[in-house]
Amino acid sequence: MSTAGQPDRIKLVGLRVHGHHGVLASERNDGQEFVVDVELGLDTRAAAAADDLSATVDYAALADQLSEAVRSDPVNLVETLAQRLVTVCLEPQPVDWAEVTIHKPHAPIAQAFDDVTVTIHRSRNE
Repeated sequence: MSTAGQPDRIKLVGLRVHGHHGVLASERNDGQEFVVDVELGLDTRAAAAADDLSATVDYAALADQLSEAVRSDPVNLVETLAQRLVTVCLEPQPVDWAEVTIHKPHAPIAQAFDDVTVTIHRSRNE
């Protein structure tokens, strides 16, 4: 933990990936853009002291893993996809908790809207 008990955080915001998730056949066939934001809670002091990438989260590698997870195995619900992505985020050992928000800006909704999001928060000890 960092000062005052607040965890250090790493954020990856606005990762854009084409996926084929959704309930409708058109979503499965054509796919659409999903935008992913993740926030990771971890203690970065050891990595900073050693100036060592292996002691923290390689966010470039994480972006690749998250992109692959969105592109693979279509699911019906964004909630299911969010759970898949939070599992990826919790794999690196220094991560204590992760929050994942998935944006579905092109959801099949008849009314005008800006975005649909699902956000989940999970910790390693759950």
